[in-house]
Amino acid sequence: MTAAPLAAIKTGPDRLASARPGRPGHGFTLVEVLVALGIVAIALTAGLQATGAITRHAQRQSDMLLAQLCAENALTQVRLARQFPSVGDNQTACAQGGRNLQVILAVRPTPNGNFRRVDAQVQDGEVSIWRVSTVVGRY
Repeated sequence: MTAAPLAAIKTGPDRLASARPGRPGHGFTLVEVLVALGIVAIALTAGLQATGAITRHAQRQSDMLLAQLCAENALTQVRLARQFPSVGDNQTACAQGGRNLQVILAVRPTPNGNFRRVDAQVQDGEVSIWRVSTVVGRY
């Protein structure tokens, strides 16, 4: 094999000009810039959607935590009353974290007369956030 003469190897701006005939060797074309901008726009849109989803999830998590506190407090009140709860529905207000939620307690009979099922449902307006149930005994 023979080595190519040094004069045949092009370097610098002449090399780029020979690689792309008819065009200068620096800069980008308008199509290349538009494709790059399109890719950046898609990436930024995906990032905004992900940020929005994270924000909605954090708000939902906060709502569920406050609703859980209200429901557990209502069921604990039933247990601490040390009275056999009467069958029926009861609605009370619950203020948690600067929000006013509604707790609906539904007491239902069970096949065993010594127990009652108590459902606590927490609502924010008309939207149900949390529901939890327990069984309370006569003794």
